[in-house]
Amino acid sequence: MSAKKALARAVYGSRYDKIPQTQRIYIRPGERQIREMQWRRFLRKSPVISLDEYRNKVKLGAIEEFISCHMCGESKQQPLFEPTKLKKNGKKAWSYHVVRCPSCGFLYRNPNVLPERLGDLYAKNYSNFLTGDYSQNRQRRYRQAMDAFSPVFAEGDKRRLLDFGCGAGYFLELAEERGFDACGVDLSSDSVEQANERLTSATAYFGNPEDVPEIADGGFDVITLWSVLAHLPRPVDDFTTFRNLLGPGGVLMILTVNAQSLLLKAYGSGWNGFTRNHLMFYSSRTLPLLLKQAGFAGVAFEPFYGDTIEAGTTNLRDEHVRKLRHSVNVSEGGNMMRALAFADDEAIKKWGDGRPVHRV
Repeated sequence: MSAKKALARAVYGSRYDKIPQTQRIYIRPGERQIREMQWRRFLRKSPVISLDEYRNKVKLGAIEEFISCHMCGESKQQPLFEPTKLKKNGKKAWSYHVVRCPSCGFLYRNPNVLPERLGDLYAKNYSNFLTGDYSQNRQRRYRQAMDAFSPVFAEGDKRRLLDFGCGAGYFLELAEERGFDACGVDLSSDSVEQANERLTSATAYFGNPEDVPEIADGGFDVITLWSVLAHLPRPVDDFTTFRNLLGPGGVLMILTVNAQSLLLKAYGSGWNGFTRNHLMFYSSRTLPLLLKQAGFAGVAFEPFYGDTIEAGTTNLRDEHVRKLRHSVNVSEGGNMMRALAFADDEAIKKWGDGRPVHRV
């Protein structure tokens, strides 16, 4: 037994053993405060260096480039993590470095992937991943997010919706069911083919939005990004495009991994948000910086408690559910972040009632 496990056993005994480790962090008394304190101490002890110093310390890969912070332009680096996945033989399958901006707190991969080489991160048959284990329970998560941002998604009423990074079309199916005039776009040609086999009224297109006339004309009421934001190497450019594609009163829905997650603070480089093809990691503190640069007017957030908690299928006792929800709320530390960005004041007036809207 490791020293950490032995300490936890001495403090908590065995009464939390049947609770999944990823939920214990939110439930065990005092653990949230301990993780927050450890995180602050970790940041204080992690040195800040210049970009030139960083270049001399880190090897640049063939498809990579060194970058400064996209959110505020700061060039100084605070190296924090080195996510790594090992093969069965013990050799590295992949590894990269994650730094923190000392000015605004943004977490990002550095060196980052060159935009023109982004496709190198994805297997040729990427749709096999999207329709395999990854697809299980995805529509449940989509419904939960749609319900969290009601009434935006309650009834489509023929409003125009664009799903950016639509994959094999699982969300577009739901958009059809709710009455949206929906379409999607993706850079995986085989995923687009599978989506169109699944869909009836909606259509998936292959390519970038500006290359598809049906999309480039804009005027969308809703744009959705399901687990896409962390994959974008030039987020300001992309979000400026999204803002231009939205019509008056339009909104942008975002689901992405949360850089404020208590699980990140607990597991560090072993956090499950650090995957092979994730490039940038946002929180409720850094996403508004991106939205402001892209011309949005405001943003609202809804906490994420976990799929089984929100679906009502969890095995946790009611008291533990209450503790988990409280920990997520006070720390903004759910493992995923859900946000609704408002294109303009008209969108805030139309869809912002009943929830705190942060002006950007």
